[in-house]
Amino acid sequence: MTSWLARVSWGDAWYNMYSRLLRTKPVGAMGHSSNDLTEMGEGSAAVGLAKVLTTFDLVSLGVGSCVGTGMYVVAGLVAKAMAGPGVILSFIIAAVASILSGVCYAEFGVRVPKTTGSAYTYSYVTVGEFVAFFIGWNLILEYLIGTAAGASALSSMFDSLANHSISNYMITHLGTLKGLGKGEDTYPDLLALFISLLVTVIVALGVRNTVGFNNVLNVVNLVVWVFMIIAGLFFVSAGNWEGGRFLPYGWSGVMQGAATCFYAFIGFDIIATTGEEAKNPNTSIPYAITASLVSCLTAYVSVSVILTLMVPYNLIDGSAPLMEMFAVHGFMWGKYTVAVGSIAGLTVSLLGSLFPMPRVIYAMAQDGLLFRFLAHVSGFTHTPAVACVVSGSFAAILALLVSLRDLIEMMSIGTLLAYTLVSVCVLLLRYQPDEHTDTHQINSAEDVDGLKHRDADVGAVPTKDDQMLIEDADGSSSYHAGGTEGDGDNSEFHTGHASMLKRLLGGHYYTLRLRLGLPDASARPTPATGRIVTRCTLLLFFMSFLLWSTVIFGVEQGTGAAAVISGLMAALMAVSMVKLLITIIQQPESGRRLPYMAPCVPFVPAAAILVNSYLMLKLSPLTWTRFIIWCIIGLLIYVCYGVWHSTLELNAREEQAQASSYQRYDDHLDDSFSPYEEVSPQEQDERPYQGWSAPEEGGGHGHQQDNQYEEQEGGQDEDNGDQYGYQSGPAGQYTTRGEKSRGRTNHGFEEED
Repeated sequence: MTSWLARVSWGDAWYNMYSRLLRTKPVGAMGHSSNDLTEMGEGSAAVGLAKVLTTFDLVSLGVGSCVGTGMYVVAGLVAKAMAGPGVILSFIIAAVASILSGVCYAEFGVRVPKTTGSAYTYSYVTVGEFVAFFIGWNLILEYLIGTAAGASALSSMFDSLANHSISNYMITHLGTLKGLGKGEDTYPDLLALFISLLVTVIVALGVRNTVGFNNVLNVVNLVVWVFMIIAGLFFVSAGNWEGGRFLPYGWSGVMQGAATCFYAFIGFDIIATTGEEAKNPNTSIPYAITASLVSCLTAYVSVSVILTLMVPYNLIDGSAPLMEMFAVHGFMWGKYTVAVGSIAGLTVSLLGSLFPMPRVIYAMAQDGLLFRFLAHVSGFTHTPAVACVVSGSFAAILALLVSLRDLIEMMSIGTLLAYTLVSVCVLLLRYQPDEHTDTHQINSAEDVDGLKHRDADVGAVPTKDDQMLIEDADGSSSYHAGGTEGDGDNSEFHTGHASMLKRLLGGHYYTLRLRLGLPDASARPTPATGRIVTRCTLLLFFMSFLLWSTVIFGVEQGTGAAAVISGLMAALMAVSMVKLLITIIQQPESGRRLPYMAPCVPFVPAAAILVNSYLMLKLSPLTWTRFIIWCIIGLLIYVCYGVWHSTLELNAREEQAQASSYQRYDDHLDDSFSPYEEVSPQEQDERPYQGWSAPEEGGGHGHQQDNQYEEQEGGQDEDNGDQYGYQSGPAGQYTTRGEKSRGRTNHGFEEED
């Protein structure tokens, strides 16, 4: 054992594990799995609308996915227990957080062409395996809790229609469960268990959720909403808001309610994942996200106003508030009318949560990150029956044992973290070198000029674009080296903050650019600038949680000198975060153009990170405890199973076996990890930059050297960089005929013949 430890190179071991965690799936490998997923998921509205989606279709999808549990349950739940009539403000704050995350999610989706799916798919292709697993694991939590919450809400609605006779019977004959909620007793909800299992069977049998079905239920929701607003006006009382009753729990309660209200806006990710299917994603996606969120916000705010004016906040029914608000005033026909809308809305929410869940589990199992038996597709129903049954059974158990309030909070925290990671990824990818351009060669102004002249010589950039770049030195990302002819003519295509600032500041714009040290419009990212942005973004992510922890637990809950010290610490951290943002905007932005790009980068992703992290920290400690346990379970699955059974790992081992006849490995390296192919120096020179996740050049592992490093180290190290460089390129770069598509893998230390 001692001799083995002596032979181990801990630097190499860490390097190999680092490479495993950040290896990416090639886009070329998405073809087969995407077809399988499309066949499996034809029941969902998003897939059924593929290639013909208009803006109206996207808005209908978004509203249908959001409105349901949010309107019929969350509004009353938050008003009663967290914010009172201030639930109106909670919904507005949650909507702001949702739209910030939505625009980031939209850009993240269109970065991976010809795929439909979740943030898991996109992050696996663009960021890395570990981040993809973590996002996918939290999406499973979102759909799992969403299914259980939908079943529990339907059960509560039927219980309310039966004048609570169902719950009374359960409590009388089965008793109550303690310790699962915040001190309140919870009865075993057998009806919710039955509803979950029934919907699981329906999904497993392949019943299709058609567009017409979705639209009909949306119309029912709309009619019931209009009825509630008009009928409720006859029973309102302004006294319910007077005497300090509007904010009975203060602003802290409003923010805690906003964290829970975020649940009501979950569903816009369906819009964000349709970039390839939309007719005009450049306009449809942002308009649809905005319109659906505004529509949902309008519905939530109006219903909250009527609810809190009709019934005092402390008398609101927590399980079926909108139905009971009419029953309190003796208007039973109103109660039954709302019940029809509740059935429609909650059914859409329940199916919307259960349909995508097997899709994500199927994708992760097929990639080897989860147990592969979950990827089994039934030949009879053409659905992942095993994934449906397993996930539906877990959702049924949760619906049986956990209260609706706890389910909603748990769903909010998982989704908030997943969307926060999406915002982090968008910020990282926007400032990384374009893999289709040899940007790792650019390290000086002369190199930039040389690249510009080279592009001009080959005709890649029209003369008009050159003039635009010189005259419009605004640092925006309207130029794309790989664009087609005519792309540059769209002078209105600006997604960055530069053109907006230019219009606002006028002549002071260039002075501000000079003082802040903003890059020139012709500058392009390099590996060095990409690593700077990576470090700053990760620091921004962790500091946001540290900042809000100091504010919430030190300033808001502290007293005396402790609160003052916490305030000073928070101010210092805020200044540090501003410096990080300034450092990020000083780096050149990628010139790659996408069908849709988030505006005002890096400010919008940074705002999404800050708002989401604050809302997460406003959730209860018990919710955090459950969430941490869920994350630990996922981490154990990935470390013990996923990282070793990943499809990329298995392909790497297969490559290693095939290449063993002409390659030799150093004794101190772990040869079970990486495939090593013999690559000529010329081929290595032609490979593009390997991505943001690449380790730094110039290390002891023979990473490719940039021009600056080569000038310092001389010709010998230049040869080493050519012969032994750690490379990774886009899909298909290393794929030969007859071989499986495989990920970006590291090329090891080859001995020169």
